[in-house]
Amino acid sequence: MQLSGVRAVVTGATSGLGAAMADALLRAGATVAVSARPGPRLEAAADRWTAEGLAAVALPMDVRHPDSVEAAVAVLKSRWGGVDLVVNNAGIGMRTVNPRFFSDPRPFFEVSPEAFADVVATNLTGYFLVARAFAPVFVAQGRGRFVNVSMNHETMRRRGFVPYGPSRAGAEALSLIMTDDLRPFGITVNLLLPGGATTTGMIPDELPDEARRSLLGAQVMGPPIVFLASAEAEGLSGERIVAKDFESFLDRFRSTRPLGG
Repeated sequence: MQLSGVRAVVTGATSGLGAAMADALLRAGATVAVSARPGPRLEAAADRWTAEGLAAVALPMDVRHPDSVEAAVAVLKSRWGGVDLVVNNAGIGMRTVNPRFFSDPRPFFEVSPEAFADVVATNLTGYFLVARAFAPVFVAQGRGRFVNVSMNHETMRRRGFVPYGPSRAGAEALSLIMTDDLRPFGITVNLLLPGGATTTGMIPDELPDEARRSLLGAQVMGPPIVFLASAEAEGLSGERIVAKDFESFLDRFRSTRPLGG
């Protein structure tokens, strides 16, 4: 299988984009640590994949807490000896701040400090904590790949999208700095985003039917994440890949790649 021998971690892997990426990696032959906050939901998700004979492992990890992240890294180092790919995906959306954010967007000054901090703790600080904990593993190996999930730039600055927009903009800036910081160590960092609103739990219930029909399926993330875990993507770093346009990206990538590379 294409990804046989690849050891991957996907955060926020019990639903939405994370589940779609974990599923694609597993079906391509990777061993995947399916990560989320501890609880029966995580165990049930991993059990569904293992029941199909896929190499899924439940990895309890709360990305908001350094001790939880460090403990998860220690578990994988002990069990696997190393890791090849870490997908930073865990996040929470505007529904946690304003359940009616689509039909009733609220200005930033009506967002409570607690709500702002909660979203940033998951969507930005969580990316930092996970990358910070796994980077030394990659450095010791002399190789490793990070993929950080992002979103459209338009959403980052959309009216009524505080704190979700700023949290994702911060994560994207973090990714760019990670790229340069890790390049000397042979570690790659790439951004991956769907390219539009997707059918996940972040979508508001009051979304009109017409708009709902235009949503992307979460499975759009499958082909690009398999590519980014594959031998073909060796050395690729600093890219911002839009999943819905992945075929066009892949054509350009292959056309500019040196012969035999």
